Amino acid sequence: MEHRDRGHLEDEKQVTGFISSLKVCESTERVRGMLVTINAYIAAMKSQRQWYNTIMIQGLIGITRHYRSNPKVDFKKLKPMILKRIENRAKYYPVKDMIPVAYDVVRSRSLLIQGVSTLLQVIPIWSCKFCQEVYIGEKGHAIKTCHGYKRHSKNKLHEWIKGGLNDILVPVNTFHLKTMFQDVIKHDERFDYNRIPAVLELAIQAGADFNPEDISGNNFESLDTESLSPNDLRVISEGTLRAWEVVRSGVQKLMMIYTAKVCMYCSEVHVGPSGHKARMCGVFKYEKWRGGHMWKKAEVDDLVPEKIVWFRRSQDPVVLQDKWRSFYGHAPAVVDLCTKGGAVAPTKYYCMMKLQGLSADVTFKPRPHS
Repeated sequence: MEHRDRGHLEDEKQVTGFISSLKVCESTERVRGMLVTINAYIAAMKSQRQWYNTIMIQGLIGITRHYRSNPKVDFKKLKPMILKRIENRAKYYPVKDMIPVAYDVVRSRSLLIQGVSTLLQVIPIWSCKFCQEVYIGEKGHAIKTCHGYKRHSKNKLHEWIKGGLNDILVPVNTFHLKTMFQDVIKHDERFDYNRIPAVLELAIQAGADFNPEDISGNNFESLDTESLSPNDLRVISEGTLRAWEVVRSGVQKLMMIYTAKVCMYCSEVHVGPSGHKARMCGVFKYEKWRGGHMWKKAEVDDLVPEKIVWFRRSQDPVVLQDKWRSFYGHAPAVVDLCTKGGAVAPTKYYCMMKLQGLSADVTFKPRPHS
């Protein structure tokens, strides 16, 4: 209200100054008409400000008088009612229509891990020793995108080593809650809760009944690839790619009902109505040890990362070169792995993969001058 009054006073000062400059030319009829209009405008502003102040003061007095004189409003009795209503939210969960989706996500996740483990025995995968770069192929690429350990360098060649399952399916773990609407986990209670994959925690809160310790790890038995024919390998690749799409679409459906949080400054994920208070971020330097997380709404990529890699097409050279990097495409690591096993990639990845793009060794002929 004070800000609005100050604005009206400034307008009145400007108009008053303008009137004083016009009084020199009061001889003409046009200027006299302008003065009458401006004076009417000033009177309207004053009446409007007085009306606004009266309404605001009366409203504030009325609100204060209502809460002071109304004996029915007792905040000591109102607080337990609010807390009880929050606790009663649990009876609306889990949503029955989402329980089959949760089981499909758990089942498809097991098939996905088993299929990727089998394909890794046939298709080589490379991981950089100093960064998180991954490449799927006979040899590592020569694109200078390595930033070194803790990003101490820039635009360096990668030093490739043999990769594994966690390089394709990035593990994302979270706290396993006892109940969905339990109290917020404090920093001193962080060791009282187990850490399980975030996808399984989301499925448990959605109504899937299973023991997370039995399937929480990635230690699934892979098939014997020595007796597999190329047709069998293609079938495994197609099933693995289908399981990948079911997991991502199922997680997206579950996150429309059940909330998940991710830290704005690190990759910590929490599945539940609110984030935990364990100080594990380590971003704020002024903290004595580590800082608290800054939570925001999580997306599907936070729980099931795609892990984008360079994609080698049939028209590309065996080793991708740095000078032709703008010609090459990208693809999620699971999609690239399955396509090299014989599966056909979904059409939604074609733009990213640049399947119909030009090859790097194409020769451009200059246009003849006319």
